[in-house]
Amino acid sequence: MKADIVPLVVGAIVFLSSLVSLKLGISVAIIEILFGAVAGHLGFKAEDWMIYIANFGGIFLTFLAGTEIDTALMREKFKETFLLGTLSFLVPFVVVFLYTYHVAGWSYKAALIAGTALSTTSLAVVYSVLVETGLAGSGIGKFLMAATFVTDIGTALALSVLFVKPTLYTLIFISVSLNVLYFADKVSHVIFSHKMLKGKVIEPEIKYVFFLLLILMYFAALGQGHAVLPAFVLGLFMAKHFHKEAQSQVVRNRLKTVAYAFVTPIFFIVGGMRVSAPLILASFGLFAILFGLKIASKFAGVYFLAKKYVPARSMYSTLLMSTGLTFGTISSVFGLNMGYINISQYSLLVGVVIASAVLPTFIAQKWFRPVHSEDIIETNGQGNA
Repeated sequence: MKADIVPLVVGAIVFLSSLVSLKLGISVAIIEILFGAVAGHLGFKAEDWMIYIANFGGIFLTFLAGTEIDTALMREKFKETFLLGTLSFLVPFVVVFLYTYHVAGWSYKAALIAGTALSTTSLAVVYSVLVETGLAGSGIGKFLMAATFVTDIGTALALSVLFVKPTLYTLIFISVSLNVLYFADKVSHVIFSHKMLKGKVIEPEIKYVFFLLLILMYFAALGQGHAVLPAFVLGLFMAKHFHKEAQSQVVRNRLKTVAYAFVTPIFFIVGGMRVSAPLILASFGLFAILFGLKIASKFAGVYFLAKKYVPARSMYSTLLMSTGLTFGTISSVFGLNMGYINISQYSLLVGVVIASAVLPTFIAQKWFRPVHSEDIIETNGQGNA
């Protein structure tokens, strides 16, 4: 039997990425994508097991993003977060779609993928930055998380609605998704609190979450759809269970441990392996234009409302909401897997996504980082967090 070196290479990338991330203070996901791109350039290819785990990792990340949302604050600040989040998605989506379709000459579906991928705001990046800055639990931090949630819902809806091919199986997928969401909402508290299950080394709660996500993935594939939206809503429904008692919070922390130790690194490494640096360099002009369009359209959609709702932190908020990573990568991978975009277009989109995760974050933290972690939301000039 011939020894397979690819798992060894992947293991080395996962470990080294964490060390480099800690040393440089850059999101580990970015490092994993870059190392994956280097591995791909050296001739290593993603194997079938990696591709499946990567697909699961994208859905798992989507689910975890949903669990981070403060639904109480969303209800309290619904108008503000809805307007900010909606324009944060809609303006870049329209601008990038129109440019790639009418100017760059991409196909209709390729342009839709481009608009979707570059309209996102990275909840993972925003959350990480807010934690590092000490603002995660503050009014401004929760406000930005809620607005980012609305933006990502736009992305999830775009992937789920624009590219669906309705069949009988599509109806089955929708029906199963609704039933899974209803079941999870009604039963999860029993799973997380039952004395026979909680605190066991075999982790039945984590296996329960994985089972629900695998159900969504299977029926999404059967219905030629995508499990992004139901997985995101599932995370939102489960958030109240995770916040309700200490044991449930322990379960969520363990889920994050599993995710960031193995599952999501495979997602980002596989994504990186599909990036071609030579293809980006060959179309560097288009790369620069797409990056400029993403940032400029994010500013057009976010800055003026942020100036109204969070005047003291408008530039900081706009820069953070200009970041992209997880959902942008998920959208690009989806487009490549479905044949809507080619490898050159995929490389351009993922390259722009990575650049948008790094540069706005660096500028926000370097020159606009809030000094006081007790900052609160200001609406119309009055603090009312």
